[in-house]
Amino acid sequence: MSLVSLTQIERNDMKQAIAKSLDLLDYTFKKELKSIVIKINACYYWDYSTGQTTDPRFVASLIDLIRENTSPDIDISLIESDASAMRCNYAYKFLGFEKLAKDRKVRLINLREEEADSTQVMCDGRTFRFMVPRIISHADLRISLPKIKYTMEPIKLTCALKNIFGCNPYPQKYKYHPHLGHTIVALNKAMPFNLVIIDGNIVSGIQPRKLGLVMASRDPVSIDAVAAKIAGINPNSMKYLQLASREGVGNTAYTIRGLQIDPFKALYPRKTIKKKLMTHAFTLASRIGVTKKLGMG
Repeated sequence: MSLVSLTQIERNDMKQAIAKSLDLLDYTFKKELKSIVIKINACYYWDYSTGQTTDPRFVASLIDLIRENTSPDIDISLIESDASAMRCNYAYKFLGFEKLAKDRKVRLINLREEEADSTQVMCDGRTFRFMVPRIISHADLRISLPKIKYTMEPIKLTCALKNIFGCNPYPQKYKYHPHLGHTIVALNKAMPFNLVIIDGNIVSGIQPRKLGLVMASRDPVSIDAVAAKIAGINPNSMKYLQLASREGVGNTAYTIRGLQIDPFKALYPRKTIKKKLMTHAFTLASRIGVTKKLGMG
């Protein structure tokens, strides 16, 4: 079983909550670290208040914590890549990461612009080929800062494993959508990260909601299993999560340290049965062209 820690952000002190979450894992930053990459979630132009993207304040708190425990001169890079409908450099500016990088003296990296090496990995009997940015493969420590978000079927939830999808420097990522689950698992095999810290201060469900949650683990599969339960999703129903376990990316079995799941699960803005029924009714009405008659369009 893998350890997953849950802590509460108290008095808006994100750094203390992150530090506590790592202490619960018995995790310490090694003094000899020279370079660290931090994969933020800046997937689009929605700011942190939507629950869709990483809060720059959360990232700043982690940077301060790292430097306090290693060296003020350690090389830290925040990484993300262009997507089909998002240009990373614009998102960095719009979401506040340009200012953060200047204030904290860290680098902002668009992975599409970085040198990379070709690699291939096997996943469920299929061969996948990716370009792996050298800034990731050469880093002493790789940290992922995902968000907990509902998404479309068949993925259902995007969190730690899905965050690494953004490490693929190829911008037209829609081409992977027909085999998205397998691609996510294959990318995690090609670019394994050492540590996952979830910014769960604001989460995205049926609407954004403040949970004040920090989660941490060395295992992206375990932390995703816990995140799924918080979001009211059965981890066993997430095929790509089960595939990741079978492929050796991590373990769906976990041990919780710190706070328990249920209080956060109760607060998570889940889809209700009523909402599901309304959505289903709207879909059916749209298909038969009666939305105006029903007052839905």
